[in-house]
Amino acid sequence: MKKGNCIVGQSGGPTAAINASLVGVVKEVLASDNYDKVFGMINGIAGFLEGRYMNLSDKFNDENSLSQLAHTPAMYLGSCRFRLPDISQNAQMYEEIFTMLEKENITTIFYIGGNDSMDTVLKLSSYAKLHNKDVNVIGIPKTIDNDLPITDHTPGYGSAAKYIATTLLEIAHDTYIYNIPSVAIVEIMGRDAGWLTASSALARTSYSHAPDLIYLPEVPFDLDNFVQDIKTAQRKRKNIIIAVSKGIKDKDGNYISASSTTDAFGHKQLCGVGKMLEHHLKETLRCKVRSIEINVSQRAGGHIASKTDIDEAIAIGQEAVRVGATGETAKMMCYQRTTDQNYHCNIVPYDIKDIANLTKTIPLEWISKAHNDVTQQLIDYMLPLIEGEVNLSYKNGVPKYCDISHLY
Repeated sequence: MKKGNCIVGQSGGPTAAINASLVGVVKEVLASDNYDKVFGMINGIAGFLEGRYMNLSDKFNDENSLSQLAHTPAMYLGSCRFRLPDISQNAQMYEEIFTMLEKENITTIFYIGGNDSMDTVLKLSSYAKLHNKDVNVIGIPKTIDNDLPITDHTPGYGSAAKYIATTLLEIAHDTYIYNIPSVAIVEIMGRDAGWLTASSALARTSYSHAPDLIYLPEVPFDLDNFVQDIKTAQRKRKNIIIAVSKGIKDKDGNYISASSTTDAFGHKQLCGVGKMLEHHLKETLRCKVRSIEINVSQRAGGHIASKTDIDEAIAIGQEAVRVGATGETAKMMCYQRTTDQNYHCNIVPYDIKDIANLTKTIPLEWISKAHNDVTQQLIDYMLPLIEGEVNLSYKNGVPKYCDISHLY
């Protein structure tokens, strides 16, 4: 017996794998009798409030279109950075949302996103329970930051890690060609969790030790120690390459590069830690120094996505539909790594209240005692997540992705 219709939204920052989770949802709806139709919110819950959504069942109903969508980076449905108010502050907004859901006979909401998006899942499911609404809400994780609790890792992280490792290796090849001493500082995204920056360690090969030093926000950053670390490394190698999280903090927990402005969720805006360290080193070291910021390119590098990441993202979307059809609510789908020798993850639902608005950081035992590198344990954790290469379709020499003109 079918359960009415469902709707899916995407929110937060883009990844190379979030559309694969969307494909998982659509594929499972089409293949099962769990729902009649699947709709998609345009620009997340903020767009839905404005009445913007589309019928995905009609648009993606064959393997070719679904495959193309799975390998299209960023967000096909568009995103938003919108925090729902507390129910007590604006109950009318929630009434509008659930009236629209009722209009389309929507009985399940699937919301794909990171930390802040899971706050949306928590609030929508809480309102539905409080007011006896026959709508259940399931969260599907997504974030390159890999900082959602409970789940072993998040869809999108493996592809971003693969992009970062590849970029660091290519920077090393670029750096080593010059027979002069140099320091290159590579700034990588990561506010409070250093998972992305840590993935730079996967660039190391039998002939390249780069990155020579890695600095993460989980441990205090000391400028004097930083300079001394570089001087020590220079005794062994002419060219030093450093990976640094943009969210590194001093011993008092203050961001090294925080500005005075905040975003919609109250997060301090961070800017220019690589450039700041570059200026300091130029005054301290007598060698060539440059900084490189891996900015938005690391978020949606579809051309170098991890096949493991894409395949798992599809699977977690499919499992979300199966769980949603049972009536479960206020859950987020999680990867659960098995203890087998060969890498494998099961997919299980977990209470959203233990996930939303919380952050998972790197265990301190996976960071070197000198606070300037990572351990083999962390490398072993990350390595399976970047395995496998995707096969893209090309047109005129560039990847052929889905048309997203409906977003602008």
